[in-house]
Amino acid sequence: MVVFAGQGDARRSMELLWGPRVVAPRTGPGPKPGLSVEAIVAAAIDIADAEGMASLSMRSVGERLGRTAMALYTYVPGKTELVDLMYDRTLGELPSSYSVTSGWRAAAFSLADALWDLHLRHPWLLQVSPARPVLGPGEFHVQETLLSVLASTGLPLSRVRWVVSALFNIVRGSVQAAAESRQAARETGLSEEDWWYARSALLGELVPDLTARFPTVARLGPSVELSDEPYLEREARLSFEAGLELLLDGVETAIVKASGPR
Repeated sequence: MVVFAGQGDARRSMELLWGPRVVAPRTGPGPKPGLSVEAIVAAAIDIADAEGMASLSMRSVGERLGRTAMALYTYVPGKTELVDLMYDRTLGELPSSYSVTSGWRAAAFSLADALWDLHLRHPWLLQVSPARPVLGPGEFHVQETLLSVLASTGLPLSRVRWVVSALFNIVRGSVQAAAESRQAARETGLSEEDWWYARSALLGELVPDLTARFPTVARLGPSVELSDEPYLEREARLSFEAGLELLLDGVETAIVKASGPR
């Protein structure tokens, strides 16, 4: 399920993203006072965290707040604008500063770790496509933080911007596998271990020449270590760390090249 942000009324969405969080309710007939944009967004995030985006609706948010869906429309025009607010507010959880005292590389690792943790806390973020940026304060906050850390490399910002995109994509691509591993166990009722054991046994029975047909793949087998952590989640984390190492190695090479011959 892919959700595209930025699909609601442009002006209303931008006003909600950048304006005051609390909106005074209208006078006369209508919803009871006491709601706010902030309360609605918080309830929506709680639902998405616990049940996924498929369970999110204006009705479900209203029920969580003890109100009708109609009561919410005074504050938020609809679900599309609500998704923008949810996404942007959640991105705002990322810490705003990372010390480069120990070097830009250590800071970049800390920042990438924080992004990983953020997406695992709120896995529905991975369903919101970056193809349509929200352009809210949370999104700008993430960009500013990433740029600030990587600009400390001394490379021109014109190059740093591509490193930022690469780092963000490494995190998002790797953490998606970890998040979906957790989701699969929860939604199917079958642990990852049980799933693998059932199918690996059948694979050995039905394809006895598997190793001969795919020798390079077979060589990976002995390198897999036993662990209490689910296999796919562990592999996703290792992939994230390896990809980040390679990216930052490339940045260090670029720094050396930019400094010229010694």
